[in-house]
This record gives sequence, C-alpha cells and structure tokens, in this order.
Amino acid sequence: MLEAFRRYDDDGQDDDDDQGYNHNHYEWQHVIFRRQGNSRTTGGAGGVTVTPTTTAELLGYLSDSTKRIIVLTKIFDFTSYYGTTNGKACKPWTCSNGSSPQMTIDSGGGQTLYSVTYYNSGANKALVVNSNKTIIGKGSSAGIKGIGLSLVNVSNVIIQSMYLISDILMGKMFTPFQDIQITDLKSVHPQYVWGGDAINLAGATKVWIDHNYIARVGRQFIVTHYDPSTGITISNNFFDGRSTYSASTSDQLTMMQNHIYYTSGRGPHIGGYTGSYGQQLHLVNNWFDSIDGHAIDAAVGSSVLAEGNYFQSVKQPDTGTSSGGSEYFVQTVSDASTCSSYMGRVCEWNKIDSASGAVTARLTTSVLSSVGSLSAVKSLKPMSVADVPAYVLANRGVGIVN
Repeated sequence: MLEAFRRYDDDGQDDDDDQGYNHNHYEWQHVIFRRQGNSRTTGGAGGVTVTPTTTAELLGYLSDSTKRIIVLTKIFDFTSYYGTTNGKACKPWTCSNGSSPQMTIDSGGGQTLYSVTYYNSGANKALVVNSNKTIIGKGSSAGIKGIGLSLVNVSNVIIQSMYLISDILMGKMFTPFQDIQITDLKSVHPQYVWGGDAINLAGATKVWIDHNYIARVGRQFIVTHYDPSTGITISNNFFDGRSTYSASTSDQLTMMQNHIYYTSGRGPHIGGYTGSYGQQLHLVNNWFDSIDGHAIDAAVGSSVLAEGNYFQSVKQPDTGTSSGGSEYFVQTVSDASTCSSYMGRVCEWNKIDSASGAVTARLTTSVLSSVGSLSAVKSLKPMSVADVPAYVLANRGVGIVN
C-alpha cells in the first residue's frame, strides 16, 4: 500500500486504519506520451476529443467505455452535487499551537460525539474513471473540486495539468491526471479524518499523474491499496499540505520531480503487508520542502530506491529500519558507485540540507537487484540533485504542459 504525502495535520497524528479503501468515507493535438518512469501510457490518444461544459457531461465522459481525450477548461465544482449527510464525529486530538485539529467521522472510540454535517461528495462518492482516458486541463485554471477520482481495475489513463483541491476531493479517487488542479477537498472536508484522499489507485495499470496541483485533502494525496497497481508514474506535481486543520504480486511505481511541501508524514508511506504482495518504488529527483514530520516511510513488504532527492527543512527524511521495509538510500560516492554493479549506471546521491534531520545508512542491495532491474529505472538518468529545487519549482503543477 502506497500512501503518499499525508497533508500537514496540526494535531501531528497518524490518521489511518491501513485496512484497505472501504472507508466512510487546438484542434487539440494529443501526443503519445513516452514518459520516463514506470508508466507507458497513451490515454485517450486516437479517441474522441471532448470539452465538457457541465458536471453531468463530465461524469458521463469519465465513466463511459469510449476512448476519450477530455479537455477541462474550468473548475468543475462537485462540492454540493450529491447533497449532505447529518452524522456524528469526535475530537480525538487537541492542539497547543492555536490550530484546529481534525475530527473523525463516525468513529467515536468511547469519546464524546458531536453532530456534524458534511458533503457526500468525497466522503461517500467518487468520480469513476474508465480505461483509455486522458484528462487534461487547458490553461492554468482547470480542475475538479470537492470530490475524488476513482480508478479501479482500469488501464491506460493520463491525468495532467489539473487542480485537485480539498474543496474538491473528499473521497476515494482512483485515477490519473495531467495538468489538473485537485484542490479544496476541504469543503469536502480537510477538517474531517475520512474527509478524503485525493487519488486512490486499486488494480490500475499504465497511469500517469503529471503536472497537477493537489491541496487541502482530508487525509492523503495518493493511495494505492492491496490490489496491485503497476506502471504508475507520478511526476511534476505540486503537493501542497498547508491547511488550517490538522490533520500476490507487486506494485511498481515511479515518483519523480514532484514538490512535496509542508506535509507531516507519509511522503510516501509504502508497504505494510506481510503476505506475498509487495511494492517496488523508485523515488527520484523529488523536492521535499518544509516538512515538520517524516518523509520516506518504507514498511514491511516494500523495496525503495531513493536517489537524487533534495530534502530541505525536513524533520525526519527517513523513518529508518523500524518500519521493516527494504531501502537503498544514496548518500555517498561509495553508495552511488555500488549501483553500477546492479544497474549498469551510477546512482545520484540524495541531498539533505543542514536544517533537516540525519538519515542512518540504508543500503539494502537487494533493492538494487529488484527495483534496479526494472528497465525504466536502469535506463533513467537522474538530474543532478543540486538542480532539483529550481527545476521542480519551474516545472511543477498546472499551466506548464500547454
């Protein structure tokens, strides 16, 4: 299970049950993308190009069986589309810094329950995305608000150049975007645990999530579950964790050139399953910025190759061996040179600035034999780590692709 970038919760708590995903919770010229990483996807290339104008049209285009390039030209707000629910929530945490901690929906645990009203979009609903779709935002102000995307047992999807906002995302989403904003899941409840994950993937293949802005989620930005997802590339995104609320086979994933900003943990959390299911993650050229918690958390069943990442003001860049995962975290010339024997190339070292915590050596060479043997990893030439912040800042998020 990959749980990427839990947004900054001022309560400092770990909001998760880790039990899967059943929570309550111009003629347009389209190219065939050959993205570096584990995703080799064409999306809706060769299909019908459509520009929805209403939420009903967008729902239909996303879920039908027709190969489509879906061009978004505005923010589609689903916040109140499915109405509201009057329910119960508790306050398990307190904050000493003046911020408001999250409440948890429908889980009292013996604590006092309060009456709350929340939107069903996100909490109980999601936008279902079918196979062979490209969802692309045109310009810098296109996206989906107040609801999540659900990509389950589908293949060949691109999500690009969109805003995905808390007021947007509140529920389960399984999908890929490019140049899309996903934000303000908050009206779809960043104030509530189980208020929503931005993107959930289950049994998905060939997914490219690229150049998106994702913010104000109720729980986590990206989650994969115990149905393996393969051929997944997450690149050039801006994960913005700021909020007024606290908050049998293997997956094969690449996370590359993303800006992970102001989160509190799970950047990413990967693994956590003791069966035959495992996860292989190549974490390369990402910029971890101003994180008052932990970044990499490799749990049992995971194999992580971390190279060329820049850690700036990160309290705990890596949780170490306590979580039980296998990791090769490159820090020295010797570490980088060892990669040559397994991958046919030298790895790029990770930069940890003086305002960040130290990382105890994590040099499990079996990771180089497994993750390093993937063709997408062997053939990739990472950029110099010194160039990562400037490159990511110039290329992250929306308004870049087009």
